[in-house]
Amino acid sequence: MKNTKYLAKAGMIAALYVILVIIEIPLGQLAFGPIQVRVAEALVLLPLVESAAIPGVFVGCFIANLILTFASGYGLIDVVGGSLITLISAYLTSKMPNKFLGILPPVILNALLVSIWVSSFFPELGYWAVAAGIGAGELVAVGLFGNIVLYAYNRMKKSGYN
Repeated sequence: MKNTKYLAKAGMIAALYVILVIIEIPLGQLAFGPIQVRVAEALVLLPLVESAAIPGVFVGCFIANLILTFASGYGLIDVVGGSLITLISAYLTSKMPNKFLGILPPVILNALLVSIWVSSFFPELGYWAVAAGIGAGELVAVGLFGNIVLYAYNRMKKSGYN
């Protein structure tokens, strides 16, 4: 029963991640360009309180990036690289003692690593400008929206939804 519940939670988180990314497609450059305020990244803070969120956000990110390969044009590096960065971020977040430190892994890793390939699509901006933009976008997504997700999750858990 416990494994079924774990898989169901991971699957729901993955599906939610994909849905949130698909909803963001019309935002274009704001969600997928050199800034990337990807609201779905708010879910990367969930591993602080829910271990099923680690595979959930990884699978969701992988599927979403696969779909976005055509919309963003970043290709296979974003599908594999971006998804692995999300997996590592989620795992590191799960090991953090509080939500303030939990924000750091996804912000830092996305800023420094995702910007490697994204900056090649925006050579006029350069690596550091893209890294700053992606880091700032991730800070908004994880720091602001992630805290809203944590608040809602904790409220649901207290209400008996587990």
